Amino acid sequence: MPHLLLLEDDTDIRMGLEQHLKREGFSLSSFENGRDALKCIGLSAAGQSPRLDVALLDLTLPDMDGLDVLRAIRASAQYRSLPVVLVTARNEEIDRVLGLELGADDYISKPFSSRELVARIRAILRRAAFIDQTDQTQQLQFGPISLDLDMHTARVAGESLDLTRREFELLAYFLQNPRRVLSREKILQQVWGLEYLGESRTIDAHVRRVRSKLGDAAALIETVVGVGYRMGSVD
Repeated sequence: MPHLLLLEDDTDIRMGLEQHLKREGFSLSSFENGRDALKCIGLSAAGQSPRLDVALLDLTLPDMDGLDVLRAIRASAQYRSLPVVLVTARNEEIDRVLGLELGADDYISKPFSSRELVARIRAILRRAAFIDQTDQTQQLQFGPISLDLDMHTARVAGESLDLTRREFELLAYFLQNPRRVLSREKILQQVWGLEYLGESRTIDAHVRRVRSKLGDAAALIETVVGVGYRMGSVD
């Protein structure tokens, strides 16, 4: 049974989600403020409370910004790859993009369908389980970038890279398809999964994050205007 961290300050919405998610087979650690959610994450990381499989984070909280909770998750050695879905009433694109750039896997805006939310969660969990269970022993390299898929490590010019699960998967897909133009739709299907319901801006946000960590090697990921991206020039 997947264990889910639910952070939602609206009592009615939180209680409604709790009932629906439990009916759908999830167990929950549910909170109305960021402080208690952060305490739960710390206890879970220390093995003193149930291990988390996925997190739903509201951005507008009474005591802090939900993005601060996301930052804490991505800073945790145990949970930096935890699948995270942002649940927000904010309409500004900058909030959604910032959340994705900070490492969120998906977002859904209020009001939303509970069935759609569960579909997104299950798609993310299936993708995460597939990556964990796949027997990968190969190593990938392009220029100064190298990935060990078995050890789940990445380096550039010999220096270790600190990548989230999704960033690692994205970079691996680029390295598996050198000099090929990859459309955003193809990347969504292969990296996020066939059932992913998000938008192509998710790709752009994650590419920016990966580039920011590659240093001078960032130029190897080329933007193909109107199509998508390519690892390395065709020249």
